Amino acid sequence: MQLTVNEKAFDVDVEPDMPLLWVLRDELGITGPKYGCGIAYCGACTVHIDGVAVRSCSVPVGDVDGAVTTIEGLGSATALHAVQAAWAEHQVAQCGYCQSGQIMTAAAFLATNSSPTDEDIDQAMSANLCRCGTYPRIRAAVKTAALKLKEA
Repeated sequence: MQLTVNEKAFDVDVEPDMPLLWVLRDELGITGPKYGCGIAYCGACTVHIDGVAVRSCSVPVGDVDGAVTTIEGLGSATALHAVQAAWAEHQVAQCGYCQSGQIMTAAAFLATNSSPTDEDIDQAMSANLCRCGTYPRIRAAVKTAALKLKEA
């Protein structure tokens, strides 16, 4: 089957029920999405399919119908995405394990809500777990990214 990941076409020879996460990591060597729980609960494996945040650990590759974007493809070769830049500005990452999933969730959220309230942010990000508890910095970074996206 053929997959488009980060704007590149790939031919993969795998079973259609193989989770997208394993195709990305084991077959394509794209390691930004992390394995956290395997049951779509923690969010560490979040990627975009046609701009929609999905948990790649629970999506069979045979069900993928659209372009996949991982953290590696979120920005450009010359610039970080506004969410990535805000994450660095607010020093959100502590251990860093959940951060690619957090960033991908935030980017998809901000694509649909350009003026989020604290409650909007908390609700949108609540399904992504951070074992280090950097939630206040996550909220601040999402607010900053929203402002940067408005300016762009």
